[in-house]
Amino acid sequence: MSGEILGADGMPINSNLNELTGVNGYHPDSKNGASEAHGIDDGIRDIIILGSGPAGLTAAIYAARANLNPLVLEGPQPGGQLTITTDVENFPGFEDPIEGPELMEAMRKQAIRVGTDVKQDWVSEVDLSHRPFTLRSHEGNTYHAKTLIISTGASAKWLGLPSEAALANRGVSACATCDGFFYRGKDVIVIGGGDTAVEEALYLTRLCNSVTLIHRRDSLRASKIMADRAMQNEKMRFIWDSVVEEILDVSKGEVTGVRIRNLKNAQVSEVPAAGVFIAIGHQPNTSLFKGQLDLDDNGYICVTNGMRTGIPGVFAAGDVHDTVYRQAITAAGMGCMAAMDAIRFLEAEEATHHHAAPSFAPVLVTT
Repeated sequence: MSGEILGADGMPINSNLNELTGVNGYHPDSKNGASEAHGIDDGIRDIIILGSGPAGLTAAIYAARANLNPLVLEGPQPGGQLTITTDVENFPGFEDPIEGPELMEAMRKQAIRVGTDVKQDWVSEVDLSHRPFTLRSHEGNTYHAKTLIISTGASAKWLGLPSEAALANRGVSACATCDGFFYRGKDVIVIGGGDTAVEEALYLTRLCNSVTLIHRRDSLRASKIMADRAMQNEKMRFIWDSVVEEILDVSKGEVTGVRIRNLKNAQVSEVPAAGVFIAIGHQPNTSLFKGQLDLDDNGYICVTNGMRTGIPGVFAAGDVHDTVYRQAITAAGMGCMAAMDAIRFLEAEEATHHHAAPSFAPVLVTT
């Protein structure tokens, strides 16, 4: 789940949402087995993993325990999207809630303890045309990999409002499954009109007193079956042809509602709510692989037979592939799968080479 914060237009937003990793306590450094490198050629690795969210670090743990000394390139958002999440209550193994940054730091330390090499770098160029694969980073470093696991994640699209950034994790969320529990019995707002927004809204109706969906058009873009479910749900109401201009109230440090503007008559009004869920979609962090890997219409990496991509030796795991679940636990599971697929790929290749190697019987020379 790594990547930068994106606006509705798909472009990066310069907001303090990007800085929350430091605020919440996760700050990558060169300690505990992690390292930095500048302008080096790293040599050939058995496994390189791109991304350091749950998928990438789980893949690293499995690869390291197979004595493959995997290299994790952390990416531009070390720890992935969980580093901008506060309490995590749906990841198994924790009796009490654990903060996202704390969870990711624990995963990182575990990966390093079992033999993972972690570097603070991210790739800006890849060549997957032949093996070993060649990766070049924004720091000028070159890496070579016999196998590659891509776990660069997907980034939630945001509105780009300063108030949105200021109230992130204080009432503003991009994940109803993650955070809806905290709004039980309260009134909330969902922004968007596609399948993502409707799915989030319907989920929230199970927990919340009411769910108001705000959409800039006069009808939902969601599939008919999803739209029908939403329209028939007694807990849902709709505000059409409107955009959110500000999320209230930054001065109080918590969400109290939103200020909206009607696009047809320019009327401005306020809608009270305890929470705001941004549901205008996600964008997979796959631009690096366009033209080299098979991507679906939305840019997600296509996999078959486990986590295998169309190029032998390249695997994908987590939100970079997952268009349905997008949870930390499912990303971790896919990371495990990708690592096991990569391990078996290397084992099969080694067995083939060993079988094909010529054997030379000793020759007894007599005179």
